[in-house]
Amino acid sequence: MDHASTPDPLIARLREGFDRIAFVLRSDLWAAAGGTGLNPAQAQVLILLAGRPAGLRPKEIAAHLAVSTASIADTLGALVRKGFVRRDVDPSDARAALMRTTPDGLRLGAEIVRAGSQVAGALAKLSPAAQRELLLTQISLIRQMQIAGAIPLQRMCVSCRHFQPHAHPHAERPHHCAFVNAAIGSRDLRLDCGEHEAADPVVQAATWSTFTKGSPPLQAQPTT
Repeated sequence: MDHASTPDPLIARLREGFDRIAFVLRSDLWAAAGGTGLNPAQAQVLILLAGRPAGLRPKEIAAHLAVSTASIADTLGALVRKGFVRRDVDPSDARAALMRTTPDGLRLGAEIVRAGSQVAGALAKLSPAAQRELLLTQISLIRQMQIAGAIPLQRMCVSCRHFQPHAHPHAERPHHCAFVNAAIGSRDLRLDCGEHEAADPVVQAATWSTFTKGSPPLQAQPTT
């Protein structure tokens, strides 16, 4: 028997669990977008762009949602026609377009995010310790998918030049964010921060090692 091709039963069960959660998330998105005239794909794009006021190129949107650029074109076209997204010229390349939310799109994106969610309700019933552990697991999974090239770099604390892991040993909030000059704990770690500035890849690797092993903190990077 080729054991290399035989999936680990635990990995298979974890995958099944994520599939079921993804199904409910999709259902939540349908419900939230239902009264807005958007389908789930359009709602996802709108939420993504609402969090990035500087805009994204179509190929960047496709990469974030793990779909092809061709498949995202119809979704963007529909959002433009509905007045929720506008297409601007990219100042760094006149041949490229930047997609940005309009004021109406920004408001609608915020409404969809605030809508009730079955998954959010279930998460709220977990203990604080379980919530923190789940967040740390999500961070690890996202980083592994970034390394594999499945998704682009996410705006997480652990890849940001402002993040200093274990800068406050033995404290309830052991990490430090140089951007706000404040200590932060595990529950404060972000998966998508608007102030994110990607650290150099070598620094990211060292930061991750420090973050996971709890070794002495890295020297703070100077801000400019």
